Amino acid sequence: MRAFVAIDLPDLVRGELGDLQNELAVGRAVPEENLHLTLCFLGEQPDEAIKEAHLALSCIQSSSFTLRLAGVGSFGKRSPQVIYADVAPSPGLMELEKRITRALRNAGLRFQKRRFRPHVTVTRLPKGLSVFEIANLQSRLAEVSAFQGSAFEVSSFQLYQSTLTPAGALHQVLANYELAGS
Repeated sequence: MRAFVAIDLPDLVRGELGDLQNELAVGRAVPEENLHLTLCFLGEQPDEAIKEAHLALSCIQSSSFTLRLAGVGSFGKRSPQVIYADVAPSPGLMELEKRITRALRNAGLRFQKRRFRPHVTVTRLPKGLSVFEIANLQSRLAEVSAFQGSAFEVSSFQLYQSTLTPAGALHQVLANYELAGS
């Protein structure tokens, strides 16, 4: 099973990201129902490992916190592949990610270790953009660089299953984990 741990976004923020996608008008917009902030990508895992992940995530104790999306950027050095909404600095988010990663590793799960760069992917771009297309993209990114989403309370996180289809990924919540103070 392909799985990840993420924070679901409130409808208001999804709407703001939809407006951002419309302003950008490039690439393939991530469907509104798939917009989320990944905390840990587990990749392909056996069913038993997903059960262990659920048990480990159920034991995490952390407080709720406020989060805001702020700014826009792209991943891909020579040719951008992804446009994302950046996240304003949040000690609560960074602490939650550390607790989740530690708990999953202690439960025996194996997954790729990456430096955590909190973001929400909003658009995927085709490979091999021309110099003209890259210049156009940079211009569009400059126009929306001051993007500021509404602040929202993070009171839970989720374990998701992701199924890849020819039409794109389908995400299903497997479990929800409440944070203290929520």
